Amino acid sequence: MSFSPVKAKKLGKRAIGYPEHTVPVISSKDWLSKFIVNPIQPIKNYLISLFPILTWISRYNFGWLTGDVIAGLTVGMVVVPQGMSYAVLATLPAEYGLYSSFVGVLIYCFFATSKDVSIGPVAVMSLTVSQIIKRVDARHPGEWESPHIATALAFICGFIVLGIGLLRLGWIVEFIPAPAVSGFMTGSAINIVAGQVPGLMGITGFDTRAATYLVIINSLKNLGKTQLDAAWGLPGLVGLYIIRLLCVKLSKRYPKHARLYFFISVLRNAFVILVLTIAAWLYTRHRRTASGKYPIKILQTVPSGFRHIKQPSIEPALLSAMAPELPVATIILLLEHIAISKSFGRLNGYKINPNQELIAIGVTNTIGSVFGAYPATGSFSRSALKSKSGVRTPAAGIITAIVVIVALYGLTSAFFWIPTAGLSAIIIHAVADLVASPAQVYSYWRVSPFEFVIWLAAVLVTIFSSIENGIYTSISASVALLLIRIARPRGAFLGRVTVHGDSKETREIFLPLTKDGVTDPHVRIVPPSPGVVVYRFEESYLYPNSSLVNSALVDYVRENTRRGKDFSNIKLADRAWNDPGPRHGSADEIERNEKLPLLHAIVLDFASVSHIDTTSVQALIDARTEIEKWVDHPVEFHFAPILSPWIRRALVAGGFGIGLTSSRVAPDIASVVPYRDGRKDLNEVVEHQVLASSDVESGDIRKHGDGSSSVDNFPEFVPIMPADTPFFHIDLAAAVRAAESGLGRLQALQ
Repeated sequence: MSFSPVKAKKLGKRAIGYPEHTVPVISSKDWLSKFIVNPIQPIKNYLISLFPILTWISRYNFGWLTGDVIAGLTVGMVVVPQGMSYAVLATLPAEYGLYSSFVGVLIYCFFATSKDVSIGPVAVMSLTVSQIIKRVDARHPGEWESPHIATALAFICGFIVLGIGLLRLGWIVEFIPAPAVSGFMTGSAINIVAGQVPGLMGITGFDTRAATYLVIINSLKNLGKTQLDAAWGLPGLVGLYIIRLLCVKLSKRYPKHARLYFFISVLRNAFVILVLTIAAWLYTRHRRTASGKYPIKILQTVPSGFRHIKQPSIEPALLSAMAPELPVATIILLLEHIAISKSFGRLNGYKINPNQELIAIGVTNTIGSVFGAYPATGSFSRSALKSKSGVRTPAAGIITAIVVIVALYGLTSAFFWIPTAGLSAIIIHAVADLVASPAQVYSYWRVSPFEFVIWLAAVLVTIFSSIENGIYTSISASVALLLIRIARPRGAFLGRVTVHGDSKETREIFLPLTKDGVTDPHVRIVPPSPGVVVYRFEESYLYPNSSLVNSALVDYVRENTRRGKDFSNIKLADRAWNDPGPRHGSADEIERNEKLPLLHAIVLDFASVSHIDTTSVQALIDARTEIEKWVDHPVEFHFAPILSPWIRRALVAGGFGIGLTSSRVAPDIASVVPYRDGRKDLNEVVEHQVLASSDVESGDIRKHGDGSSSVDNFPEFVPIMPADTPFFHIDLAAAVRAAESGLGRLQALQ
């Protein structure tokens, strides 16, 4: 017995249940063909995209240089005191803040797609670094120094973020909504402010990196232990706010000089630190004790230059100790930067590339670890200054880097006398702006109360637990809300409304039969013809929501349409346990059932369905089975519109869309694009449309005397939807017309 390939193919098709009669649908080959292209050009584009500077550096001009120099110098005057302050916040020597500032602004300009963002030390990341150092040191006391841990963290997190960017996985960040980001940023800002108040007042004796509420309680308990440091910290903080508010007021009063007042306000950090440093020098220079201590806390020695350039050392034990902390550090690193860069992109009218921004952050931190830098990301306050200063290109970062280098090599001796209370004042002043304003919080409530709850949860968890738990809470709650919205979507059964325009033209639309809170409640909504049910999906039809939609359809049909089988002659013993039907002698129930219409067709509005999967198709098959069992005859399922060829393929595979229809409506047709050499001129086509059909859109095809139609004689007109799937329609109105036109067949059965 011979076994030919043809027979083998037939046996294979029979084994997998391949249908003998099929309709053309999209194939996997069609999908793969989109990706099978010459790889040379895509690879070239990918490599060029890694260095955005190549797209604009050749057009650099003197006008751009002026703006970049001003912005670079402005940011440089701010980043030096802030960088040292944030390093102290991270429990690192002050010079490490300058290392991070230098590498951040210099490296970023070569990879940036945002001209406004300034990379460097930031408050939230610095606080996270301090907590990671604390936890690693608690597990391995004295094994690694704080700078070693921070530098290793920068390398590992930078490498992770770089990998995410190179693999083009930046879309992952989109799963974290704005309220969640704002929530943990607000909680973190409150945490930082609470932790800096003791330094501002010179209070010691408790852990300022504990939970926020504990720090606040301990600060209040120990107010009586306020030291002389407060004489520098409090005036410094008040001075920062006075200069800022005064400049804002003067700018409004004298708009012509607004630019001048802006730059005066920008320099307030450097001015206050300069005044406090001079005051500290005058007071403490002759008051050093025998043990080498001063009356107030000052920075003391800040090494000049790059003293810690070396290959980062990542021991397996250190990596293991930091592993639990890496997710939160990485999330903060990329999330804060993407949020800031997108914000300034919207503000200044350009679009950033999230993947490229992640590459920039990754490269900055990976290279920064060689210089001894700790993790750096986008700074909101410095980015705002850079934008307002009139920056033109990312090259402004080079000017800022020069300022940092000058400070690192030429001013470190003066940094010796900087009071740490003054640095605390700068941190509090900068971080306070990260707290969400009441108007912003109220907008969350107005737009989405659920997201307001997420924001509030993130703030409270951050305050009463930790930043790490606040981030995890906000992300988990946001993902849970997204899944709930997918799993429990809204749906509605629709009726018809005739809409009258300014002219005599009217059109039909379909609105929910129940009041939806959107349309005027007094609008008269007419249910579809008896025997037709119209249901609208409001989400993609996927496995989490498939059973919900199944139940909605089946329950509605059982409640509003007639049971097809007559149970009066069926014994109770022969009835199914889960569907016993009416009781014997229950005349009221039988009478009520007889008054209900017999179901003929269900029309499903797929206008919001962009995806469909195996489970949902099976649920639709089960719904059809249950409904046909209820009405005791076949029920037509019409779909409109089909948004994707893959949805069409899935429905056809489930047995929908194909078969014979009882519809008496001709298919919707439309003219094809005319062209020369065989096609008629467009004017002829339009003229023929007017003569041949009174309403082409409705599918009214004129028949000629020989029995042929206008479609046959003029191939310029073709059915919009393929004829082999008569239950798929171009819009909802066409689907309802087709379903209602077949009611005559049902009446004949009755």
